[in-house]
Amino acid sequence: MRCDFADSLLQGYFDSELTASGEAEFESHLQDCVDCAGELVELDILRGRLQLEQLYEAAPPSFRKKIRAKLQPAIPTIAMSQQLRWRWLAAATALLVLSIAGWRFNSAFHSEDYRTELAAELIDAHLRSLQPGHLTGIRSNDGQEVKGWFTGKNTLAPPARDFANDGFALQGGRLDVLKDLPVAVLVYAHTGHLINVFVWPTRERDTSPHAGSLQGYQWIDWRKGKMEFCAISAASAADLHELQRLFAE
Repeated sequence: MRCDFADSLLQGYFDSELTASGEAEFESHLQDCVDCAGELVELDILRGRLQLEQLYEAAPPSFRKKIRAKLQPAIPTIAMSQQLRWRWLAAATALLVLSIAGWRFNSAFHSEDYRTELAAELIDAHLRSLQPGHLTGIRSNDGQEVKGWFTGKNTLAPPARDFANDGFALQGGRLDVLKDLPVAVLVYAHTGHLINVFVWPTRERDTSPHAGSLQGYQWIDWRKGKMEFCAISAASAADLHELQRLFAE
């Protein structure tokens, strides 16, 4: 079932035909509606494909010059409308990506194939991060600085906190790609081991930790505050449980 806004405002917004109040109303709606965000992205993809097909004849230079001269007073308004539409199209795309990410990760992470598929991919990502220059995109033990680094990078800003007093020192963070989607990663050091904490959005309710091991590595995952976490390391299972407890506090 399509949302009422998709039937009444979406096409007009895409074509820059809404009034200022109509645009504001639809933009507010876009922040929470994945369906409209997805349809907006699909419309833009369709328009791009039609433009590539070159289904129209180019107007003679003299005719274009004549039309542009008459439209000159309206150009600033049109430019402003186009800029606003593209900004919200980018926001809609980000919302759609995060929604798809949550669905795909939640489906994979709690299926019967978890240990053989996603766990193996997480461990591969952990091993890649241990190569020189791959561990962090930002190196800092300041939680606010690390969280701020993630802002605006098409992923969520994870709750970065330094637990050095408890033996888990924040090293920084980075962006990684799992299942072709961006994932935030927080990096901790503990008793000679590095721990990668992968974080992505979820719509599911909070859960207690669930742990396991694969290929000599320990993992523990849990959900809290619409985010899913998975810590991977060669550290002991008890160490990962302790880190999870610190995150839960």
